[in-house]
Amino acid sequence: MPGSEFGQLQSDGTRLPPFYSPRPDARGTSHDDGDVEHGDFSLSAGNPASSNAEDDDGASQNTIPPASTPLTRPPPASLLSPAFTPPSTPGTATPSNAGAAVPRGIPVDSSIPTGGCGTKQPRLLETLPEVECIVRARIPTTTGAEMFLHLYTNNVDNKEHLAIVFGGTIRSKSLDAVRDGETEMDRLVRGAYTGRLYPGRTTSGLSANTSESQDALSANLTGEDSIQGPPLVRIHSECYTGETVWSARCDCGEQLDEGARLMSLPNNKAGGIIIYLRQEGRGIGLGEKLKAYNLQDLGSDTVEANLLLRHPADARSYGLATAMLRDLDQKEIRLLTNNPDKIRAVEGPHREIVVKERVAMVPLSWKGRGGFRAPEVEGYLKTKIEKMGHMLDMASLPR
Repeated sequence: MPGSEFGQLQSDGTRLPPFYSPRPDARGTSHDDGDVEHGDFSLSAGNPASSNAEDDDGASQNTIPPASTPLTRPPPASLLSPAFTPPSTPGTATPSNAGAAVPRGIPVDSSIPTGGCGTKQPRLLETLPEVECIVRARIPTTTGAEMFLHLYTNNVDNKEHLAIVFGGTIRSKSLDAVRDGETEMDRLVRGAYTGRLYPGRTTSGLSANTSESQDALSANLTGEDSIQGPPLVRIHSECYTGETVWSARCDCGEQLDEGARLMSLPNNKAGGIIIYLRQEGRGIGLGEKLKAYNLQDLGSDTVEANLLLRHPADARSYGLATAMLRDLDQKEIRLLTNNPDKIRAVEGPHREIVVKERVAMVPLSWKGRGGFRAPEVEGYLKTKIEKMGHMLDMASLPR
């Protein structure tokens, strides 16, 4: 194979593809090394130094410098994830933002016409789905924050929907329920335990001879200083293109990361929940979504593309989200969304969940805090505002 198809030489003799960043060396790093925007992306596909050059004899010579010779040219924009996958935002708490205020919300009340909850009447299920959390696990993140990932089954589809939970006060009732014939090890393995797991632990509850007593745990989780209003909640629909393959057609990846960052701020004592629904493409699926992308390149906007494919502009349903929030014992929440019509949809047919505040999700680039800009995402946001009623500042859109 031509030498130009290979990237950095690894210790085992193999080479990474040229668009991979180099592995960090063993030398000490400063506190700035974690800043992705100033990182060393030296071996990108767009860096000529990462390809092979020909010497005077026409022979191909590898010109990749050693790891001790840093290169600073960034990769082309097409390879950069606007959300930097894996996410760089959850739990980011440097001395400069450790005391950052939890975002303020706008009070809403769906029980009155002027309650700030949109004008549409969302399609609500008469009866909420039945959901069950079958397993939970602690997830340490790349930035130091921790979350608990809950996996749910339900009686309406065969998909595995998820709840990403921040904070120690939020628990699943169906997970904690005792199941017939299960052992203590069964409970530990499926995540139905209190406190922390450690090698040699044999009981799902905290016993008197553990380092942390149940009374101490209860005081820690339910003390007055630890409860500050309803938790911050985001209902997030799966977006493979925006979260995984660096798409600049939408801001879904950025919204997921920013929601996680806000929920894991040190002073967000109420915790947070991201309900991650497997509703790709606003409910039409990945294949149809890719067709819609092609229609967008032919001149349609996101709403028109869905309609041309004989799908609703938005085919999503939020009954599963409501049921999952109920299982997590939530009655009042602060909803992180720009879509006021989502408020009533999440509350359920009989307001099983009450949204007390709507917290805006403003693109980072609009606030001058990084993020990304692209013609596609700007058109996407413009359509959301003009045709779907999302509450974003039109004056902030580039002209």
